[in-house]
Amino acid sequence: MTISLDRPTDSLTVTKIGGRIGARIDGVRLDPDLAARTVARIRAAILEHKVVFLRDQGHLDDRAHAAFAALLGPLTTAHPTLNSKSANVLTLAASRGMAANSWHTDVTFVDRYPAFSVLRGVAIPAYGGTTVWANTAAAYDALPQPLKALAESLWAVHTNSYDYAADSESDADTDLKSYQREEFSRTAFKAEHPVVRVHPETGERALLLGHFVERFVGLNTSESHALFNVLQSRITKLENTVRWTWAEGDVAIWDNRATQHYAVADFDTQYREVRRITVAGELPVSVTGERSRTIEGDADGFVGGIDALMF
Repeated sequence: MTISLDRPTDSLTVTKIGGRIGARIDGVRLDPDLAARTVARIRAAILEHKVVFLRDQGHLDDRAHAAFAALLGPLTTAHPTLNSKSANVLTLAASRGMAANSWHTDVTFVDRYPAFSVLRGVAIPAYGGTTVWANTAAAYDALPQPLKALAESLWAVHTNSYDYAADSESDADTDLKSYQREEFSRTAFKAEHPVVRVHPETGERALLLGHFVERFVGLNTSESHALFNVLQSRITKLENTVRWTWAEGDVAIWDNRATQHYAVADFDTQYREVRRITVAGELPVSVTGERSRTIEGDADGFVGGIDALMF
């Protein structure tokens, strides 16, 4: 992907919207021909604020969305298991109040999960359907020293056997949920990750958890659940979060290596559609220099990226 070097960027502004996470970027129209310095400023804002939001990007279609995302790095395919009409773009649509209503980091059940996610609002309900992000680096920083030492020594098994809708409070649409769970887990993936990873660009330490975690290595089920709840609750403290109310044409871009997010399923039977593209990540590294590893499944076709944009 060629990046233009000579388009002006003076109008781009970054406005902080949360104390520990979140910023709004104004004055830029996302497209594949952005100047290199504009892309660098956007990337710097993502790394600093963990998630950034841009309004009024309704000019983007799937091809332009993917071409812009490719300025941040090689793209993954749409998803390791879910069917998609596009090689790059994962369409997440719901009309029965169902969304990714659990705290998670995208695709951590593979060893090299995405570095960045770029999400575009296509059809937004009149109310509800917000998304919340949490800063996992801030959560680590706020841990008392004994918990930091414990977390740094832990590894966790992440698996796609978890169903996004499993924790829904409603018993409706059981058949639909069963179908989604079957599709999501039709190919089994498991990966072992350090609970504390060192960010490859910022050097920050961040907690790597979320609801793809099956267990901690070396601990039994009850011990794993208890410890998971202790650490996960530190991530999702309200002080670590920012909540975005979507409008059509909005774009959210987040550092998937330093965040978790939660799509709130509170929009009744309205139709909601967002489309996601992910940028390939690297093997997470622990504080002692050990790298994540695959236990089950071959995700090379997903995480290796692709050389051309395919639709």
